[in-house]
Amino acid sequence: MTTTPHRTTVHLESAGTALVLEPRAGGSGLPEVLHWGAALEGGASAYEALGVATLAPVPHSALDAAWPLTLLPGEADGWAGTPGWSGHRGGAAGAVRWHDVTCEVVEGTAVTRATSPDGIRLELRHALDDHGVLRVDASVTNRGDDTVPLDVAALRAILPLPPRADEVLDLTGRWCRERSPQRSRLDHGTHLRASRRGRTGHDATLFLMAGTHGFDWRSGEVWAVHTAWSGNHEHLVEALPEGAGRHHAVIGGGELLAPGEVRLQPGETYAAPTVVFVHSTDGLDGLSRRLHRSLRARPGHPSRPRPVVLNTWEAVYFETDLDHLKALADTASRIGVERFVLDDGWFGGRRNDRAGLGDWVVSPDVWPNGLGLLVDHVKGLGLEFGLWFEPEMVNEDSDLVRAHPDWVLRPADGSPREWRFQQLLDLTNQDAFALLLDRISGLVAEYGIDYIKWDHNRDLLEAVHSVTTADSRRLVDAPAVHAHTLAFYRLLDDLRARHPRLEIESCSSGGARVDLGVLDRTDRVWTSDCNDALERASIQRWTSLLVPAELMGTHIGPATAHTTYRTVDLGFRMLMALQGHAGLEWDISSCSAAELEQLTAWTALARELRPLLHSGDLVRSETPDGTLHVTGTVAPDGGRAAYTVARLVTGRDAVTGAVPLPGLDPSRTYAVRLRPEAGLPAVVQLTPPAWWDRALGEDGFVVPGSVLTGVGLPVPVIGPAQGYLLDVRAV
Repeated sequence: MTTTPHRTTVHLESAGTALVLEPRAGGSGLPEVLHWGAALEGGASAYEALGVATLAPVPHSALDAAWPLTLLPGEADGWAGTPGWSGHRGGAAGAVRWHDVTCEVVEGTAVTRATSPDGIRLELRHALDDHGVLRVDASVTNRGDDTVPLDVAALRAILPLPPRADEVLDLTGRWCRERSPQRSRLDHGTHLRASRRGRTGHDATLFLMAGTHGFDWRSGEVWAVHTAWSGNHEHLVEALPEGAGRHHAVIGGGELLAPGEVRLQPGETYAAPTVVFVHSTDGLDGLSRRLHRSLRARPGHPSRPRPVVLNTWEAVYFETDLDHLKALADTASRIGVERFVLDDGWFGGRRNDRAGLGDWVVSPDVWPNGLGLLVDHVKGLGLEFGLWFEPEMVNEDSDLVRAHPDWVLRPADGSPREWRFQQLLDLTNQDAFALLLDRISGLVAEYGIDYIKWDHNRDLLEAVHSVTTADSRRLVDAPAVHAHTLAFYRLLDDLRARHPRLEIESCSSGGARVDLGVLDRTDRVWTSDCNDALERASIQRWTSLLVPAELMGTHIGPATAHTTYRTVDLGFRMLMALQGHAGLEWDISSCSAAELEQLTAWTALARELRPLLHSGDLVRSETPDGTLHVTGTVAPDGGRAAYTVARLVTGRDAVTGAVPLPGLDPSRTYAVRLRPEAGLPAVVQLTPPAWWDRALGEDGFVVPGSVLTGVGLPVPVIGPAQGYLLDVRAV
């Protein structure tokens, strides 16, 4: 990485990406953003030339001189779009003119500091890592001596887009259909994706992306933003008729704050969530490659092999019978499972989803001799033991709420509408926080729990708590999502500090809390409550845009999914579950001998392939009609790869033709093997492609990489919810 200050510009450059800033003369006004995107040949001299080379013309009926797009664009800069900073003191004007501005590079990070006349101290940190991922951290401190607090309305990170970025892609979704793509033209106005759900949301966009016309997995230039935050947040792309200074449009994001939610007394600081920006010149795969490599370089990234999991939810639901669970564990051990997770129903009066939530004590009715009998049995088999919690939620019908009704986060005049018969525990209440931490930590210590599945099953509606106003005469309902999210993070941090080897999964009625904020504190996310493998094909594909495979829970469910009632054969279910952190969620104690034999081979394959699947670069392609997906993982040295070829629905053509395998080295020769341990498809054809039988042999089908990447292999005629796994090795 090179980070060089110059006379008129400051630039960061790494892995083919650059950010170029131009500080304003005299320290009045924030630095202007001259460029964010592909690094320029010529380096420093090219960046120096940008100041003059890109200066915009001035049209009629406009500002009398060209105006800058600064790091926090606002009215004082001439920006009429969404401001980077918004706040006020007691309703006074919120526009700010920044003074005493400094901008310097400190250990590879561009650090900008400024003050306002009324005592706001601003700090912006733009850090470009070794993989070209830009992380923006911003904070404001109330340095004023006025007794009127500083209300923070918004502190957004915003960067420019060029005219060639003319399309917008984001994701939406719902329960059991998360991460559904939607694409539109980049027109004038604001493309805003705002989440007021109190959690990330099933409809979270993950990345908001702008790109060149027709950009896809393997081609086109893309600019993307992600707000690394598990509470209310927003992402936007915005274009005005007069442009954005030297640029065409802007892209950005940040926390979405309610009025009065962040109110700073003198000396207090608001630190905005990290906003992550990624640029790619080779499509969405390039975007994922940069971010996945960046995440894997974190000190706290999971480093040991991801254990094959059995979760009991779809096996037993609330019927937590000891003998049945021991039989499940016995079967799991025989087929090669490495972690056994007991789901909901083990505690308090929790016999269904209407009662007991919040009472984190082992139920004497279900476990008259304690939970230790199951834990000892599981660990005696050599398996890790995991346990389900939903710590942030309570049922009104619980001992906790009966004893502490004031610990429920709700307005003074009534409760929010129930969701799964739940309300939210107020984690900002220190007594509630302490009880929760001690109960969970005590169970982890008592039973030697290795893993927690941390669930969160509702949106936060009317998430407020009653506070006394300064005049001490009345109560008001103060918004609490910001404070609750920070308390949730602190609870995870404190638990991990007490138990450094504990692993935690973020589950939120499936995939409603998937973001880089929660992934900084957990070891994986539950991708979706939908275990229908055909639905999972798309859900996992788009989740992997942001989340690398080892952090994405992917399980084999029962033959007939309980969320869609679709029946899918075991081969396709095994195939889809290999695409992440593999596991099962199924009553395998009722499986046939043939099914158990298949599952034993599958777990062995999962263990064999996980070093590749959890470290390699993801490559994706599809047929023009979108009916057949190719998803590959290629080792960094190009010596090995694994490809899933999956038919989702019938195609328009009787024969699909040859499908390339992207990402391989065209100068090398490879042996291609079909791995039947992942299931083989039912074919509907007279003869298979010529390579098929050879690939079933031990030596595989040997072919030049230039053929595999440039032409591809013909796909057999297979029906919907059918597919196969190719193991490709350099020879």
